[in-house]
Amino acid sequence: MAVAHPIHRKVSNRTIVLMAAGFVAFMVGMSFAAVPLYNIFCAVTGYGGTTQAAEANPKGVIDREMGVRFDANIDAGLPLHVEPAAVTTSRIGEVQTIVYRATNLSSEPLTTTASFNVTPQTTGIYFNKIECFCFTEQTIPPNTTVEMPVTYFVDPDLDSDSTLRTIQQITLSYTFHQN
Repeated sequence: MAVAHPIHRKVSNRTIVLMAAGFVAFMVGMSFAAVPLYNIFCAVTGYGGTTQAAEANPKGVIDREMGVRFDANIDAGLPLHVEPAAVTTSRIGEVQTIVYRATNLSSEPLTTTASFNVTPQTTGIYFNKIECFCFTEQTIPPNTTVEMPVTYFVDPDLDSDSTLRTIQQITLSYTFHQN
């Protein structure tokens, strides 16, 4: 008696090429989707020091105080001087407005944008900005200083996070890029 052999299905070269092309198209699509998906993830979780956006503080103010330090970094070759605000200390939940001052050191108009992060990174989800100049093009006239306000508050829920009980200061850092 002969042993029955399993039936082998022949896959044509055309099918393999179409499957490979489909896989490549999927991977290219995922590479374009990666940045927006990552940004959404960071905005929801505060990962990487990403702050939250708010219109006001609906949760009130608590007695615990938090210092906020402000920092500015400027891309190499950008003719800009930025003076960050002084460190502030206030009760958690209090809405604060501070001002960065930026001076265009050139004789031409300068258009810049600023990206930001918060450290320690785990506090990003609790740092809420009501008003901010970040990610908005700022055109500064030649040899001129402009004020760039930031209105923010630290969410009182930070105090409920046991991993952040020892945190006494948050740093908000901006990096200025030329457009």
